[in-house]
Amino acid sequence: MMKHISTVGVYVEDQQKALAFWTEKVGFTVYANFPMGPKATWLEVGPENAQTRLVLYPKAMMKNWAELKPSIVFECDDIYKLYEDLQAKGVDVDKPNEMEFGIFCFFRDEDGNQFGLKQPK
Repeated sequence: MMKHISTVGVYVEDQQKALAFWTEKVGFTVYANFPMGPKATWLEVGPENAQTRLVLYPKAMMKNWAELKPSIVFECDDIYKLYEDLQAKGVDVDKPNEMEFGIFCFFRDEDGNQFGLKQPK
């Protein structure tokens, strides 16, 4: 079962510049700051005590980034069960992928819009 919208991805040229903007100018809090390969960091920012956060994702890591729109990620308690439930209902859903900062997978609606699922570690 999905609990709430966890993150919205925002694609940025320079993560550090974007981080400074959102924290120093807008006043957001940093919720996550994990290395993601040699050239990127998983950065989550948002208002204090926010359930929904922005992920400042580097454009350089995304093919065709210009065509992408901000992504919406729903948080869940048991991603593997939700994956099986969605798959059983005929939803186009990818297998969960375990990463250092959570377990993720993506699904698409009938119009091809992609959404993420996240189970925090």
